[in-house]
Amino acid sequence: MSQERTHRSRSKRFGVEFEEEKVWVSFYRRVVDPAVAVEVMNQLESDPDMKRIHLALYLRCKESLRTQKARQVRNKRIGQFVRMLFNAVFVVPVIAIRRLLLRSGDIAVECLPEVSKEPATRRVGQLSKKAEFAQAKTEFTAPTEAQSVQENDGAPPASKVS
Repeated sequence: MSQERTHRSRSKRFGVEFEEEKVWVSFYRRVVDPAVAVEVMNQLESDPDMKRIHLALYLRCKESLRTQKARQVRNKRIGQFVRMLFNAVFVVPVIAIRRLLLRSGDIAVECLPEVSKEPATRRVGQLSKKAEFAQAKTEFTAPTEAQSVQENDGAPPASKVS
């Protein structure tokens, strides 16, 4: 009977040890995933004996994390390049065209011929030189000057600069 017990307990231990080894071997395949690599590394770092026993697994985890970090740096560089390229191809030309259109309006206004004087102003000047219109103008401005004198209580109106 004692032989049976030792045989069973040995086979049971062998079965547990065998399963443990299968799990550890599966970790070698699964540490490619950075999340699994971090968990396995944390577990191995917490137990120095396990780390010593499974040093290759620990090194594989470190390698996996370095590879992941390098992949992230590479993706970041590619993303920056794509953003720069998109900016150069699409955004910069649109901004340049917008500036050009805004400035071309100023240039177009400058290219227009200069307006010399208002035609009505010239005509008023010509008509005021004629005697009949000059007399009408003085009659028109005289009542307004008289009103301003009354408003200022007899003081002469302020001289107007024209």
